Amino acid sequence: MNTIHILGFPRIGAQRELKFALETFWRGETGSDKLQDTARDLRARHWAMQREAGIGQVTVGDFALYDHVLDHVQLLGCEPARFGFTDEDEITRQFALARGEDKQAHACCGATGTGGERRPLEMTKWFDTNYHYLVPEFTPSTSFRIGSERLFAQVDEARALGHAVKAVLIGPLTFLWLGKEKAQAFERLELLDRLLPVYGEILARLKRQGVEWVQLDEPILGLDLPAAWRGAFESAYARLGGARPRLLLATYFSPLADNLRLACQLPVDGLHVDAVRAPEELARVADWLPAHKVLSAGIVDGRNVWRTDLDAALEHLQPLADRLGERLWLAPSCSLLHVPIDLDQEQELDGELRSWLAFARQKLAELNVLSRALGGGEKAVSAGLAAARAALASRRSSPRVHDAAVEHRLRTLPRDADHRAAPFAERQRLQRQALGLPPFPTTTIGSFPQTRELRAARASYRRGDITQQAYEGVIREEIARVVHRQENIGLDVLVHGEPERNDMVEYFGEQLAGFAFTRNAWVQSYGSRCVKPPIIYGDVSRPEAMTVDWTAYAQSLTEKPMKGMLTGPVTILQWSFVRDDQPRQETCEQIALAIRDEVADLERSGIRVIQIDEPAFREGLPLRRAEWQAYLDWAGRCFRISASPVSNATQIHTHMCYSEFNDILPAIAGLDADVITIETSRSDMELLKGFGAYAYPNEIGPGVWDIHSPRVPGVDEMERLLRKAAEVIPGGNLWVNPDCGLKTRGWGESEAGLRNMVEAARRLRAG
Repeated sequence: MNTIHILGFPRIGAQRELKFALETFWRGETGSDKLQDTARDLRARHWAMQREAGIGQVTVGDFALYDHVLDHVQLLGCEPARFGFTDEDEITRQFALARGEDKQAHACCGATGTGGERRPLEMTKWFDTNYHYLVPEFTPSTSFRIGSERLFAQVDEARALGHAVKAVLIGPLTFLWLGKEKAQAFERLELLDRLLPVYGEILARLKRQGVEWVQLDEPILGLDLPAAWRGAFESAYARLGGARPRLLLATYFSPLADNLRLACQLPVDGLHVDAVRAPEELARVADWLPAHKVLSAGIVDGRNVWRTDLDAALEHLQPLADRLGERLWLAPSCSLLHVPIDLDQEQELDGELRSWLAFARQKLAELNVLSRALGGGEKAVSAGLAAARAALASRRSSPRVHDAAVEHRLRTLPRDADHRAAPFAERQRLQRQALGLPPFPTTTIGSFPQTRELRAARASYRRGDITQQAYEGVIREEIARVVHRQENIGLDVLVHGEPERNDMVEYFGEQLAGFAFTRNAWVQSYGSRCVKPPIIYGDVSRPEAMTVDWTAYAQSLTEKPMKGMLTGPVTILQWSFVRDDQPRQETCEQIALAIRDEVADLERSGIRVIQIDEPAFREGLPLRRAEWQAYLDWAGRCFRISASPVSNATQIHTHMCYSEFNDILPAIAGLDADVITIETSRSDMELLKGFGAYAYPNEIGPGVWDIHSPRVPGVDEMERLLRKAAEVIPGGNLWVNPDCGLKTRGWGESEAGLRNMVEAARRLRAG
């Protein structure tokens, strides 16, 4: 049998045990010992799953309480000096870095002082996924050392359970690439010479612990790297020689392309490549790879939930197996962090659809079948191959996948269906007349706290314990409370608070044809935040209105403008498990038409402000620049299709999450949303500079409150951020809002933060 291994495993637990352990710890209901016990149990369970699947070396170092990049910040001893840590223990420091810390106990109650000397690390997307990592901060004085024993303790933990270990680390160049300079005239690559000796020490310690292989993740080899970064690889890896374990260099998410020869020739002992994103590179890598090196083929999709076509995989692998023998390893394309843990928990899915899927445990089994087929012939795994063939045949022929009416509507869509009737300047004049808003208008991004009572009512309704009428009564009462609270706070544009919604994508998918849903297929987004992505298996359409009744009811309770809240087509696509039997563009266009129908119905019901959230727009950008324009063209068109059926006086908003926008600002402007809100507070408005330099033409709401942190900034801090924003964006085009929705916050901090925000806006209006 060929060696099988994985690059990483989901951390959260099949029942989200880690999420609940973290949140009870943060609430002070349990201590760190209980949290660590839960983490230890999860690691043991996940290693056992790997061992049962025939994996000889379990992966250690992929588990993190919050984020694996944050773990490396502590491992490498480069916690930013601005946090001023003294004698705090490691776990206290870790969560201060992740979530921030407000040293003024009264700040959460609406104090106007600055508070919060420790703003959390900035957060952004992990390459082109929906996973968020915490961004390391680098200055010319940054130093490195072994600052944590966590990795070494986990190696001992696995070995004590009888497992052979393959440790995993983020590679030194990718770690620096992921960070951000916090000083002028400084390039973080300059820190490489300081960093490499610490990597050498870590590798030497792992060798002494009995670790035979270390996986070094260098996914930036799939990017268009500057010459200096490309040139640094060979010398850097040459310096990692000496007494160390064997090194497996891992790349994923993108073809190696112009970095293929470099990756093959680096002084390591093996190379992992993503054979799902770049199947055509497998043979080329085998040609270039020196005869002593291992080739790890990422043949099972680590990013999606569809069953592997085992026959097609064997067709790719057999020539390599004949040529390389035991030097061919089999693996998922990337870490399994991005898929749910176990399909066996989804017994409520109908049998046909369920047969088409594979989650993390099932992907381990697929690797086992492939390895045994290569080692002993197909007869050795005939049952497994037959089941895979039957499932694929079922999916290809199922009538539930294709809808002729949807296909006809796409074919006959007018070419100008993605354009508003008038340019922005004319729309802005009409909207200001219709809405009558003050300068620096205040609003929120959409959601308000999902209280325990709301979640309990939703669960009771789904179990059938309460009637639909009773459940809807609970929702109406909550909407009325939310509207009343917003009016008391003094917000200018209100929202209904989304009490009926479980998730911003799942809620819509549940009401669209072509989507399927799970009960326990959770995936980590960041920290304790987990999402349950819908599965798009067929053509998408909207059978009936999805949000109109709730939004219209909320508008009936107030004279102020009520904002309709929708999730955009690109984000629904990106945050779902998408069918792989047609181009993603076509699926996105189908979703866009469904959202377009909802936008038109909202306007007909009297709603004059409609927000179409696209937090995943930047996330969907291909990692290679040569592919950018094609994506931006179809993604932008899909957004505009959804946003364009309304009159010029109806104001269209959109919202985008933590991302680097500067390199795609023309495409963002091309969306032609009347108002865009973005997350900028963690970057201290630095992300806004690009919009100013570009002279972004439409209105913009830079977030002044990081809602991913429990700290509540005071009025002075918000005012400072707004005045900083007004230096680069014309004041007449500025909105005032939090960074994101308030779903995960409590009501106390939500009201305190919003009152501070409204007061900051009033100060700006006063001059």
